Amino acid sequence: MSRRRRKLPSEPVLVEITDLAHDGRGVGRVDGKAVFVHGALPGETVSARLIDRARKHDEALTEQVLSPSPERVEPGCPWFDRCGGCALQHLDPAAQLKWKHKRLVDNLERIGNVSPQRWDAPLAAAPWQYRRRARLSARKVPAKGRVLVGFREPQGRYVADIEHCRVLHPDFGERLLELSALLDSLTVAAAVPQIETASGDNGSAIVIRHLEALSSDDVMRLRDWSESQGIAVYLQAKGPDTVYCLHPEAHQLEYRLPAFDLTLRFHPQHFVQVNASVNQLLIDRALDLLALDGSERVLDLFCGLGNFSLPLARRAAQVTGVEGAPELIEAARDNARHNKLDNVDFAVADLTADVSAQPWVRAGFDAVLIDPPRSGAEEILPLVAASGARRVVYVSCNPATLARDAGILVREHGYTLVSAGIADMFPHTAHVESIALFERP
Repeated sequence: MSRRRRKLPSEPVLVEITDLAHDGRGVGRVDGKAVFVHGALPGETVSARLIDRARKHDEALTEQVLSPSPERVEPGCPWFDRCGGCALQHLDPAAQLKWKHKRLVDNLERIGNVSPQRWDAPLAAAPWQYRRRARLSARKVPAKGRVLVGFREPQGRYVADIEHCRVLHPDFGERLLELSALLDSLTVAAAVPQIETASGDNGSAIVIRHLEALSSDDVMRLRDWSESQGIAVYLQAKGPDTVYCLHPEAHQLEYRLPAFDLTLRFHPQHFVQVNASVNQLLIDRALDLLALDGSERVLDLFCGLGNFSLPLARRAAQVTGVEGAPELIEAARDNARHNKLDNVDFAVADLTADVSAQPWVRAGFDAVLIDPPRSGAEEILPLVAASGARRVVYVSCNPATLARDAGILVREHGYTLVSAGIADMFPHTAHVESIALFERP
């Protein structure tokens, strides 16, 4: 890698930007070779510094915008050009939604060869301080005189040197320097590669990953910080099974869904939708699309800790949630008990494998909700079709796999793609969340 970096030219290059890549970088060409430019927009000519070279493309950072796009805005963060946590702060928020919608349209048409009968309005909320879960890198850098805490730089090699973050929950976005000082005070500061942050409606927590044993002074310092700041501190020495709460002795994060009179409890390392406001909009949209009348049996696949299952149970006769992670199913069952719901049950199953022998498969369902990981739900689609479900709502975090699966549901299983739309779960990033409704007579 060092040899490659020595070959990078010291002089900037001029790049005419013609498009945005899937990760939000501007796309142009220099001497016929593709260049991906962080911080550049279509229609612009920029002066950019090359930061990496590969056989088929180069990577660059914008140094000067010579002809700005009318959709360009001043980034809300002074460290946008050196932090990889956001990719689109320089693009007007309304234009961000248009670009994400276009990505969904293009993927459905190009990969799935399908289009919905209607496009639903984007789901969006406040674009700042929305991120209630994050994994931040940490690195002790003697030349900087401190431990750097934050996202990595755009090229991903180093931790970005930033002082605060406007997309993180304020419990952490305003505390990066404080967290830097806390980690720097530990005897194992050089052996802390990351922290995870998590915030609920009732408080926040951090999980500190440490590769060396903490001293008794370290433990005392972390306890004191937790006590003074009101933020729980968890420690992780090795794998996920080593995580435990250092302080306070008893701790529980939770978030509320007021429209359904629900409170969901979660562990700092559990998967929860990052954007609380958009999550509530997404749940509302999903239930509106399913149009339940209270008599239905509903199957919730990749159900996690019950984010959709429990609201569904408020509107349906019976709900079955299925998830591959046992710890999430345990949390889902606890959440059902906590909310006194007796019309929802849960099962552990690897939904990428053959699940035909599972008892819930033969129950028959009127509706199905699918919220899979980025890899999509291709393996489980035959089961969905065989369930008898007339309506299927698909919540996706990857428009490419949604498009693939939409094509399968339409052409192989007789469903119609009735509607689709985006949900801006991660403002200022290139992440595209979407939701689609399929119906079959």
